[in-house]
Amino acid sequence: MADRPLGDDPQPALGGVRSRFPLRRFVARNRGLEIAYRAVIAVIGFAIIITGVVLIPLPGPGWLIVFGGLAVLSTEFVWAERLLNYGREKVQAWTEWVLRRPLAIRALIGLVGLVFVIAAIATYAEVFGLPGWLPLID
Repeated sequence: MADRPLGDDPQPALGGVRSRFPLRRFVARNRGLEIAYRAVIAVIGFAIIITGVVLIPLPGPGWLIVFGGLAVLSTEFVWAERLLNYGREKVQAWTEWVLRRPLAIRALIGLVGLVFVIAAIATYAEVFGLPGWLPLID
């Protein structure tokens, strides 16, 4: 059994868990621990995703954080793995599409993104005010 490659387990643990990690296999054998473990992973994953969604309109890695949350969820949930793969495919397709455009079009796409970021910052400043740590110019 030790020489069998990962994924060839004829009877995977509860929920189809096939892991090389002993702790995860132990958790999978205990129904109560399995439910609790999956609930904790769900809470952590969704918290990361919500944080990323909040950060999307602001300058920074909002989408990267959303994908990170999906990666956490995909460790336990097949639907999250499918969604993560779908998102990766779309990002790859977008990147390839942009790279096929002339330099002027790519610059325009970057400019539109920059205008969006500036608008998001201006909207934030209008709604919440300028942060206290920002030096004011007289």
